[in-house]
Amino acid sequence: MVHVFLIHTLRTTKAEEGLCRVLYSCFFGTENSPNDPQPHGAERDRLLRKEQILAVARQVESMCQLQQQACGRPAVDLQSQSSDDPVHLHESPCGAFRLTAGDPFQEPRTVVWLGVLSLGFALVLNAHENLLLAESTLRLLARLLLEHPRLLVPTANLLLRADCIEGILARFLPHGQLLFLNDQFVQGLEKEFSAAWPR
Repeated sequence: MVHVFLIHTLRTTKAEEGLCRVLYSCFFGTENSPNDPQPHGAERDRLLRKEQILAVARQVESMCQLQQQACGRPAVDLQSQSSDDPVHLHESPCGAFRLTAGDPFQEPRTVVWLGVLSLGFALVLNAHENLLLAESTLRLLARLLLEHPRLLVPTANLLLRADCIEGILARFLPHGQLLFLNDQFVQGLEKEFSAAWPR
């Protein structure tokens, strides 16, 4: 099961101004701690979630930078492409890493990530989830999100497109469940989504 889906910014280098910013996140389910005697208030839960996704976003950003350096690609490649050019997701840096219990989630988790130009996409999963299925789902989500809400358009305001992102997640990642999808089924879901959310 997927616990968190998030979209965040990717800086090309550590020296670049600004911080990694989480642009969108969606939690599926809650994380309960049997050892915590205090009931969690809504504000405390919100702050805890915010800290958790920011920690994941920073680690994804670091992993993306390390992979770019290890491949010998200049970090500028992440942002050198124009938003009008087609994005080739199979060439985008991607990977997975494990989070131990307590850092930042209470249970061990696995993170599958994808870096596309200046955006990072990540799924936080159960530790023993099917990673190939998670990666293909993440690539599908990234492709749809880049096509439909046009996230790479410089004037794009992600906050105004949250309902469109939620529509995509509801169809292709319902309640955080990874789906085995064949091409015909994906095309049917895409047509259904396009009819509900014209570009």
